[in-house]
Amino acid sequence: EHGLVFTLVAGKDSDLLDGTLVGAEALVRWKHPRHGMVSPGEFIPMAEKTGLIGLMGRHALHAAAQLVKRGQDAGHPFTVAVNLSPKQLLQPGLDGLLLHACRRHYIQPAMLELELTESMLVDDVEDIIVKMMAIKELGVSFSLDDFGTGYSSLAYLKRLPLDQLKIDQGFVRDVL
Repeated sequence: EHGLVFTLVAGKDSDLLDGTLVGAEALVRWKHPRHGMVSPGEFIPMAEKTGLIGLMGRHALHAAAQLVKRGQDAGHPFTVAVNLSPKQLLQPGLDGLLLHACRRHYIQPAMLELELTESMLVDDVEDIIVKMMAIKELGVSFSLDDFGTGYSSLAYLKRLPLDQLKIDQGFVRDVL
């Protein structure tokens, strides 16, 4: 089949003592009929430009909420992370969209984690902080993914309401 594929990356986080899954990440991938797998770095900017990013984001949030529900129903609750583009974070109504996905699938918002990349912090930082604070009030957590790959300063870390920081391996690989 061709088209957008929502993939669950199991084992994103696990309890080191017994290997129990405690977190996963819902990823969007595009399988093109002629070009095979297309990198998100290629199709996400196009989706933003054409206005399809909102639809993709809505679908990703519902897919993540559905995965959380499946885990709960199986007796193994875990959080699911979803990547957000800058346009998605700043779109009006994101908080309502999050609540709708949670209510539709009977999960708590705290079971979802929104991942941002540091590249999105270049513009509209104040707007991003305000939006993040409003969404955090719902119970959703935030992580900053691939820190160290862009141009962000450590000052951002003090100002952003983050729950988790994911440092890019290239940044720390040779630190010692």
